[in-house]
Amino acid sequence: VACALAQTWNTDLLYEIGLAIHEEMKEYGCTFWLAPALNIHRNPLCGRNFEYFSEDPFLSGKMAAAITKGVQSEEGYYVTIKHYACNNQEDNRKSVSSNLSERALREIYLRGFQIAVEEGDAKGLMTSYNRINGVYAPNNYDLCTTILRNEWGFDGVVMTDWFSTSKGSGDTSLCMAAGNDLIMPGGNSFKKEILSGLKKGTVKKEDLIRCCTNVVKAILNSNIQKEYIE
Repeated sequence: VACALAQTWNTDLLYEIGLAIHEEMKEYGCTFWLAPALNIHRNPLCGRNFEYFSEDPFLSGKMAAAITKGVQSEEGYYVTIKHYACNNQEDNRKSVSSNLSERALREIYLRGFQIAVEEGDAKGLMTSYNRINGVYAPNNYDLCTTILRNEWGFDGVVMTDWFSTSKGSGDTSLCMAAGNDLIMPGGNSFKKEILSGLKKGTVKKEDLIRCCTNVVKAILNSNIQKEYIE
């Protein structure tokens, strides 16, 4: 329970927990751990507050960075920090718009993610369902590329939340153009939408090559590849 862990203010403990998770991943053959989640406690009715660390972005970031270092202590095992970003409620989260100023965005809702990336070197990230100032998070180039990769130096894999580009949600081809490398959970319908977007020009071949490169790089550095070589 992340909010209980955060109450310890003990980054050494979080690192040890990360190491334990790392060992479980090795036993089960997992490459990406779909955690930690570090959205801000904003609404007491949010159904996943137990899974998020805190209402404080600094504490959340430090906890996430510590557990990330433990999980990724051996090359080839990755965390997936989530849900990027401003996913602070469960009700109607696929269509709600989190409207806020850039200052609030950066100082409160992105700060924890920034710490997890810059200090923890997180190698995976999951975008959220919701819109931010009217733009779906996975379709947001400023969020997924300008800030995440260009400003913070993130060099891992960005994936969507499950079916976040389904009907009535974000656009699949725009997700790839914005910087999402994986459209989860995959399937023929998503492939068709990407090919359609390629014809329409909403996504370019260069975007797809970049996304594929990030995925292939993660595979080549993964525990699965190491086991295959051995």
